[in-house]
Amino acid sequence: MKTPITIQVRDFTGCPFAVSAEDGQRLHDAVVPALKEGKPVVLSFAGIETIIAAFLGAAVGQLYGEMPYGDVDALISVRELGGDERELFQRVAANAKRYYANPLAFDRAWAEEVEPQATQEMIQA
Repeated sequence: MKTPITIQVRDFTGCPFAVSAEDGQRLHDAVVPALKEGKPVVLSFAGIETIIAAFLGAAVGQLYGEMPYGDVDALISVRELGGDERELFQRVAANAKRYYANPLAFDRAWAEEVEPQATQEMIQA
């Protein structure tokens, strides 16, 4: 097995708050090359006090749409996450897997909630 690469999440947030989707995207962009080479990545949340789903969705969630789920699950690990934050991480991963299993159905459901007329036009197209 290859030696894991440890990435400090705080290096991407610049503060103890992992709340920005933009920061999550920068973390994602740093992780992808290692994953594509099959290298395991450890995300260290040391020094992070607050995490929200938007950050995790950008950082990790979209990986499930870019590579096989098993690869993401096998190659990404986390440390320095408390119980609530670990649960949020797992929930974001589970939701991403559900979404990427059938994105069209999710997008249609969202469009219907936001603008029912647009959904009808999407279905007819």
